[in-house]
Amino acid sequence: MHIVESHPRILVVGDMMLDHYLWGHCERISPEAPVQIVDVKEESTVLGGAGNVVHNLVALGATVSVASVIGDDENGTLLLQKLDEINVNRSLCIIEKGRITSKKSRVIASHQQVVRFDSETKNPISITSQKILMDKIIAIVEDFDLIILSDYAKGVLTEGLCQQIITLSKIAGKKVLADPKGKDYSKYRGSYLLTPNKKEASEATGISIHDESSLEAALKYLQTNVGLSVPLITLSEEGIAYSENGLHRVPTVAREVFDVTGAGDTVIAALGFALAQKQNLYDAVTFANAAAAVVVGKLGSATATLAEIVEYETSLKQTHADSRIKTLEQIRTMCESFKSRGKRIVFTNGCFDLLHVGHVRYLEEAKSFGDILIVGLNSDASVRTLKGESRPINTENDRAYILAALEAVDYVVIFNEDTPYELIKSVRPHILVKGGDYEGKEVVGSDIADELRLVRFIEGKSTTSTICKIQQQ
Repeated sequence: MHIVESHPRILVVGDMMLDHYLWGHCERISPEAPVQIVDVKEESTVLGGAGNVVHNLVALGATVSVASVIGDDENGTLLLQKLDEINVNRSLCIIEKGRITSKKSRVIASHQQVVRFDSETKNPISITSQKILMDKIIAIVEDFDLIILSDYAKGVLTEGLCQQIITLSKIAGKKVLADPKGKDYSKYRGSYLLTPNKKEASEATGISIHDESSLEAALKYLQTNVGLSVPLITLSEEGIAYSENGLHRVPTVAREVFDVTGAGDTVIAALGFALAQKQNLYDAVTFANAAAAVVVGKLGSATATLAEIVEYETSLKQTHADSRIKTLEQIRTMCESFKSRGKRIVFTNGCFDLLHVGHVRYLEEAKSFGDILIVGLNSDASVRTLKGESRPINTENDRAYILAALEAVDYVVIFNEDTPYELIKSVRPHILVKGGDYEGKEVVGSDIADELRLVRFIEGKSTTSTICKIQQQ
C-alpha cells in the first residue's frame, strides 16, 4: 500500500449533526425507579453524522468542504463553530428556518453507554434549500477531487438532490462515494461505489448474505440494479468485499475492539482519501480496513490519523518497507502523535552499510527499550565524509530499505549532516541508544533525550571487517 501524505480536495454532502457526551460513573440505582444514577464528571460535544466523515478526512490530511442544511438554532451555531475549529470550508452550509439541527446525546458510565436521547428534524429539506444547495455545488464542483454522500436519513440527501449531484459529478469526471441508508438504493444510482454493511446490503438486495455464493450474488445485484461502478460491502471484523473482475475479500485485523461507533464513517472517509489520490481500489480498501481497525480500538466516534494507520500496519508488518522510510517533517509529525498516545520512542543512528548480525542484534536490543524504534541513517554524502571516498558500499536508498524491512525497526530517516543532532531535536526521543564503544564519550543528542543507553556490539562483527575479508579473497 502506498498511501502518502497529501491534501486531496473532498466535498462531503450529507446530514450534519452533533454528538454530545455526558461522561461519568455509576455506583448506585435510583430509589425512584430501577435506573442507574450517573454522577456526571465531564461533558463533550463533537461533530457527528456526516460531520464524523468530515472529521476523519481532516485527521487524514484532506482539504474538506461541507454542503448541508442545518437549523437556525443554538445547535446549528455550535455545529458551524466546530467546523471552523478544524478549518473546514462550510460556505456551502445552508440554514433553514424552523429546522432543528440534529443532536445525539449519550450518557456514558464507566465506558458503557447508558442511554441516548435525540433532538432533530428528519423531514426532507425544502425545495428551496435543495435548489440553493445544488446551485452552490454546481458553482464549485470542479474544485474537488472526489465527492462523498453521507446519508443518515435526516432529510438532506433527497432522491432528487442525490441524482443531480451524481449526474453533475459524472459530467465533471468526479467519483461519488455514498454511505447509504434505507432499503431502496435507487437514489444513489450511478455512484462509483456504496459502503453498506452486510446487514444493510442484505436488506437492500433481499439476499441473506451467509456464504461466498450469497455474497457474490448481493454484489452482483448492487452493481446491476444500482448501476455502481464497483459494488462493495463491509463485513465488520471480516473486512471488506468488492467485485472488480471477480470477487475480492480484503481481511482486517483489529488488535482490540473497544467501540464500533463511527467505524462506517471512517471506512468511507479513508476510501475517499485514497481514491482521491488516484490509488487503485485494492490499496484504497486495504487502507480503509486499517483505518477502521484503529478506530474500533477507541471509545466513541473517533478518527484515525495517517500516523496511527501507518503504525498499525507496521505493527502487523503489512506495509512495504519503503513506506516506513520517512522525511524529517513526516517523522516530526508522527512523533507528536506517538507521544500524545503514551508511546515510548527509541532513537539510534549509524551508517549501516553492509548489514550483519551485529547490526541486527544491536537494533533488536534498542527496540526492547521502548515502543517505537526510529533509526537515523547517514546519507551517502555523510558516510563519505566520515568513512572516506570508498564508502558507502551500498547506496542510502538500499541501506534504508533493508533497515526498514527488519522486524525491530519501525521507521528510518536519512540525514545529510555529519551528526544526527537536528534529527534528534525533531524526534525528541525518550531513549537514545549508541554502541558500547561510546562509553565515557560525549554522545550527540544526549542533551535532548530523556535517557542514554549503550549497547555492546558483538565481538568481531563490523562492516570494516567484512570488507577486509572480501578484499582478501
